Amino acid sequence: MVNLILKDVLIQKKLILFYIATIILYLFIDVSLVMIGFLYSMAFITMSFSYDEKDNANILLNSLPYTRKEIVSSKYIGSLVHTLLIISITYIGNFFLNGKEVLFLWKDILLIIGLVTVALSFILPICYKFKTQSLMIGVGTLFGIYMVAIKFLPPSLKETLKKPIQKFMTLQETQMYFVAILTIIILYVGSWLVSIRIYTRKVF
Repeated sequence: MVNLILKDVLIQKKLILFYIATIILYLFIDVSLVMIGFLYSMAFITMSFSYDEKDNANILLNSLPYTRKEIVSSKYIGSLVHTLLIISITYIGNFFLNGKEVLFLWKDILLIIGLVTVALSFILPICYKFKTQSLMIGVGTLFGIYMVAIKFLPPSLKETLKKPIQKFMTLQETQMYFVAILTIIILYVGSWLVSIRIYTRKVF
C-alpha cells in the first residue's frame, strides 16, 4: 500500500516544484496559511485522480497484486499524508519568510486537516463513481446554487440554519474540539466504506 501512496507523489514530482514556488509567492503577499494549505491539498489530491484517469492507471492497478479495498484505502490514507506534506511545505516556507513565532500554529493545522477531510469525504466517493471532469462540473454547480441560496433565502430560514452553528460555538473549547473531531472521523470512515463499495462494483 505504501507504493500506491508513493505513486501519487511521484507522478506529480514536476508539479511539486510548481506548488512550492507558488506557495512561496502567496506567502510573500500574506495569503492565509489555512487557505493555502486547504487549496493546495485539494489540488494535489484531485490531480492524482486526474492522472489515474488520463493514463488508465486503474486498469494497471487492478492487474497488480492489490485488492480493490487496498487501492481505495491507499487513496484515503495517502490523502492525509499528502495534506501533511503540503502543510509542511507551507509552514516551513512561512518559517523562513516570517520567523519562528508562526512556525507551529496547531489550531490552523487542525483546521486545514479538518477542512480537507470533510471535503474529501464528499469528493472521493464522487471521484470513484464518476470522472473528475464531472466532479468539477458538479462542484461549480453546487457553488452556484449555494451563492443563489444565500442571496435569496428568507431571513427566518437563515436564522434557523445558524442555530446549530451558534449552539456548537457555545460549547467549551475541549468539548467543541471533541465533537468536531469525532464528527469528522465518522464522516471520513463512512465515506471510505462507501468508496470501497463503489470501487468494488466498478467494471474497467
